[in-house]
Amino acid sequence: MNYYDEIKNVLVSNEVYKKAKNYSKNKSNLNAYYNVGRLIVEAQGGETRAKYGDKLIEEYSKKLTKELGKGYSVKNLMRMRKFYLFKKLSAVPTQLSWN
Repeated sequence: MNYYDEIKNVLVSNEVYKKAKNYSKNKSNLNAYYNVGRLIVEAQGGETRAKYGDKLIEEYSKKLTKELGKGYSVKNLMRMRKFYLFKKLSAVPTQLSWN
C-alpha cells in the first residue's frame, strides 16, 4: 500500500466535495438574491425605478435584520433588486431576433 497516494486521494476527494458544495451554495445564494430582488420590485409596483420617497426597502431591511441577523442592510437589498433588474433586462436581447 502506498500511503502517500491514499492520503492524496482522500485530500483530492475532499477538495472536489468542497468545490461541489461551494458551487451548490453559490447557486442557491444567487437564486435567493434574484428572487428577493424580484419580490422587492413587485412590492414596489413592478417598476424599474422605485417611486420617489418609497421607504419599503428601509422597512424590510430593519425587519429582516431584526429577525434574521446581519446581511440585510438597505445597501444589500438594493443590490439584490439591481441584480434582478440586470438579469431581467439582460435576458431581453437574447429573446429578440432580426429575422
